[in-house]
Amino acid sequence: MILASKSPRRKEILAQMGFQLQIKSKEIEEISDKETIVEQIKDISLKKVLAVAVENPKEYVVGADTLVEIDGVVLGKPKDREDAKNMLKTLSGKVHKVITAYTFINLEKDINITNHVESLVYFKEISDEEIEWYINSGEPMDKAGAYGIQGLGSIFVDKIDGDFFTIMGFPINHFIKTLNTLNITVENLNKI
Repeated sequence: MILASKSPRRKEILAQMGFQLQIKSKEIEEISDKETIVEQIKDISLKKVLAVAVENPKEYVVGADTLVEIDGVVLGKPKDREDAKNMLKTLSGKVHKVITAYTFINLEKDINITNHVESLVYFKEISDEEIEWYINSGEPMDKAGAYGIQGLGSIFVDKIDGDFFTIMGFPINHFIKTLNTLNITVENLNKI
């Protein structure tokens, strides 16, 4: 199976389940003209995966996109330290939504599925010192919302309502259920 993503987290989640992965990603413009946030992220996920699938029509190709949304505002990856600081201050002491859309395509078999999963994350109040410490770690710079729940950013999370792996960047449980609808079982994961 081809993973149409450079994300080490997505690779780790899928490899842990036994998928034999090739990494092939294409740079696309991550914008969408769809109306809702959910439609936009699903559209971007589809574009990322389709860009790789058209060059590999016989292969199964999977990919995803994750965003953080708070009060109707989307937080992507921070542009710089100041942007990361502002994002973390925005999230401090509040609840935000993490949405991950994933796409699974095999053009030869006429499979083209895009789904999404949403989870809520409750952040504690974060001090300026904690924000500085976290930014100095470098961890927030390549992550939507400027934090990673699986790393040092976990200390900001009071609780979650939903799926941990959605927040990490790939809802593996939901994806396996999708594969099951295609008669692909966990015993056969290493064969796709």
